[in-house]
Amino acid sequence: MLGDNILGGGLGGIGEQRRRATSPTGPNHRSSPPNRSSLMRAIFNQELKQLGSDLESMANQVATAIERAAESLRQGDIVIAEQVIDADERINDLQRDIDDLCVMLLARQQPVAGDLRNVLSALRMAQTLERQGDLARHVAAIARGRYPEPPLPEPVLGLILEMADLAVRAGKDVARLISTRDLELASVIQTNDAELDALHRRSFQMILDPAHDLSRQQVIDAVLMGRFLERFGDHSTSVASRVAYLVSGASMPETHDAEDADALH
Repeated sequence: MLGDNILGGGLGGIGEQRRRATSPTGPNHRSSPPNRSSLMRAIFNQELKQLGSDLESMANQVATAIERAAESLRQGDIVIAEQVIDADERINDLQRDIDDLCVMLLARQQPVAGDLRNVLSALRMAQTLERQGDLARHVAAIARGRYPEPPLPEPVLGLILEMADLAVRAGKDVARLISTRDLELASVIQTNDAELDALHRRSFQMILDPAHDLSRQQVIDAVLMGRFLERFGDHSTSVASRVAYLVSGASMPETHDAEDADALH
């Protein structure tokens, strides 16, 4: 669980080891009740664990959303597309829950230093994951809007589906990274994003090629889907960088600023 590994951080455990090392342990020693500071620390650690658990759940829901959105696009399945659109509200609800918990922790616990960084990082990661959920919903909405026809002709659709497959991989890797702290996944996510960017650039060349004779609506759909999937990859890199910083204290070099304000998220 993320709370145990990243946000829970073991700070309470270190303090407990020090107290054991300095406390008398004779047979007649009577342990004193925990003081208020120790109790508040225990409560804070438990709340961090809950925060980590919620983030892990949110990342898994986002990974499922983009996978199902890609499936709706590939199969032209309106039922799956509608399920993705409906499920986005649950992702939004979870993001609001995380926001509320972070605000409560900041107001009640007034964390500093590493604890403050943990809470603020969780807040930012939840916002980024929520944007990824929106992007999955946008892709599904295009698939639904063009039903029963395929949204794009080949080979343009094939290229968009390649991008979708990379976005699905990114979503799954982010969920695993949050759960496991495996920093090799952070590098994989960044490499994956570079591949997504390359396909995104290729998509413009293909869309503008008159040989493919796209309608105006097909051009719009292709540009939007390419943009949605490319942004999904950027946000994955942003989350990976934050997790890497929490675990190792060093951020990955970023080629994008996925946190920039963007009308398309």
